[in-house]
Amino acid sequence: MTQPDEFSDKPIRVLLVEDDEDDFVLTKSLISTRDNANIRLDWISDFDSALKQIYRNAYDVYLVDYRLGERTGIELIQEAFAAGFQTPMILLTGQDDLEVDYSALKLGAADYLVKGRIDAQLLGRSIRYALRQAQVMGELAEKENRYRSLFERSIDAIFITDRNFEFQEINPSLENLTGYSKEELRQLAVRDLFDKSEVYDQLLQQIKGPVHVKDTEVVLVSKNRKKIDCLLSVVAIPDKDGNTNWYQAIVRDVTQQKKAQRDLLIAEKLSMTGQIARSIAHEVRNPLTNLHLALEQLKEDLPPDDPGLALYINIIRRNAERIGQLITEMLNSSKPRDLELRPYNLNDAVRETLHLVHDRLQLKGMKLITDFTTEDSSVPLDKEQFKTALLNILINAVEAMKEMTGVLTVKTLPVSERAIMVCVEDNGSGISEENRQRLFDPFFTGKQGGMGLGLTTTQNIINSHRGSIEVESQEGVGTTFRLLFPK
Repeated sequence: MTQPDEFSDKPIRVLLVEDDEDDFVLTKSLISTRDNANIRLDWISDFDSALKQIYRNAYDVYLVDYRLGERTGIELIQEAFAAGFQTPMILLTGQDDLEVDYSALKLGAADYLVKGRIDAQLLGRSIRYALRQAQVMGELAEKENRYRSLFERSIDAIFITDRNFEFQEINPSLENLTGYSKEELRQLAVRDLFDKSEVYDQLLQQIKGPVHVKDTEVVLVSKNRKKIDCLLSVVAIPDKDGNTNWYQAIVRDVTQQKKAQRDLLIAEKLSMTGQIARSIAHEVRNPLTNLHLALEQLKEDLPPDDPGLALYINIIRRNAERIGQLITEMLNSSKPRDLELRPYNLNDAVRETLHLVHDRLQLKGMKLITDFTTEDSSVPLDKEQFKTALLNILINAVEAMKEMTGVLTVKTLPVSERAIMVCVEDNGSGISEENRQRLFDPFFTGKQGGMGLGLTTTQNIINSHRGSIEVESQEGVGTTFRLLFPK
């Protein structure tokens, strides 16, 4: 209910809970003075009837005697507040007892008055103070609920830490983002969520220094070890003396935006590669055709029994054919794939592709570990195109590992109800961060004599399936490819 303030002339409804009629008469006389003219006093003598009146919420203030037969006013206050009622209550007692005073205030009583020391002015002031205090507390509770609701319902993940940057408050969006429960997050350090600890250390220096952290790009790691691209902002919360005791952090998931940017960049690269490939094909194939025609004419004009000339003619023909083949590969690697998508079991497609590298693994003494999901793994797939894409990755993995010590791990696992992932892990030489960034660029290769179009083709095929491909690598440790396919 709306509480009147101390300057209002609105009647204040007060219920006295007192088992002694003489004390009621005394209290009634104190209330009847001019200063307390707007106070309306009613009386109830027993515990149970008082509790019923409290549950009806019909009064603005309750004056509660400490002794109520076999029960006490302390118990009445305790039961009322336990039931959720916050109407102010003032405890009355016949003797000055600090222990009773402390117990009443601890339970939430608005005030504590000793009967023999009460006068009309003190009683009226205590009632008005209790009302005013309840009004202020109600306003504070309303504001707290409002801001708590904003905190709890925020789309962005929000958490509050102490001065040591340890979790104190966590909203549901952070649980959804990371996959951890509140209890699990409180057992973790904030550092544990960061993909790279050095990035966390750098941010911590900024947070505790003069530089504010606003929309800083970081990579967090979820409970299932999935990397999440985020924008992090951190605000220091000072106390009244200007000392920072709390920090508030807002984490915005930008994984999808980053993926869209990467997909757009890939599409632009493939488009540019296609334009270059078509230009090269046009400029090279015409003279190449002339070269073939001239070579055939030359064969007819030269002596047929000269082995030296035949050798040179064969060399020219083979290399001309090789140039034509490379041009065809370049065109195929960049143009969008025409797929024949049909529902197909991804586990079976992976097994068929692994069969194509089985001999290589055996000849090099390498170990193969597989782990296929038992859940439904049917996805729209062009099986032959998929096998081409996966085979490029598997061959690269085999070539990156040492004989007799190489371990190739291939897994399929559900990511959500709408997607499934293929993971290919090796314990090979790994890839530097600089080279990892360029891995899918056309014509980029670390192999001697390679064209650098294998992984470009792979990426093109995966994109044509409306999937995505990610690479994680550490030099000297190994490389992991993750291929994500929508169901």
